[in-house]
Amino acid sequence: MAMFCTPALPAPSRSSNRTGLMSDARLIPLDQIDPALVEALLDRAFEPARRQRTAYRLREGLDPLPALSFAALDDEDQLVGTIQCWPVALTDPAGRRHPLIMVGPVAVLPERQGEGFGKALMTASIAALDPRAPLPQVMIGDPDYYGRFWGFSAEPTGGWTLPGPFEKHRLLVRCANRAVLAREGALGPWRG
Repeated sequence: MAMFCTPALPAPSRSSNRTGLMSDARLIPLDQIDPALVEALLDRAFEPARRQRTAYRLREGLDPLPALSFAALDDEDQLVGTIQCWPVALTDPAGRRHPLIMVGPVAVLPERQGEGFGKALMTASIAALDPRAPLPQVMIGDPDYYGRFWGFSAEPTGGWTLPGPFEKHRLLVRCANRAVLAREGALGPWRG
């Protein structure tokens, strides 16, 4: 699905910051990790009941976008975090489908949260977007956190619906030009 992402994956990277968090960690493409390990990490981060959440209905039957999905490994090459991105669409009242990228889940092992892994994963995923045609990114998350660091906002999503219950203030979108976003519509999987 080249229309959703850059054609080439960024090279594995080592992250660091002035506080020393993640100084020996590295990010690699998620498709290099055994899917069973990813599922086990997601169960630890969100508990097995996560599959009942509305976000899972949005990505049902889809594969994550490999160029935008990453794994964080610690200094011992142990999996400590993941981010997955998915092709979704907003169908407006006229039936037009507008492609978007759903960001998440962003998952970090509970005992490793607060060390910068989630922030590094989000930054890597956003940096991997094709700058020639960056699609809007949508997520269900903390508006203060994702707004402060990456510019996500619930303001444009007030007229959007999902295939299940959700808290309206947590349905967030990030887009360079909000004028292209439909004011109303239903989010669902992208079936091109």
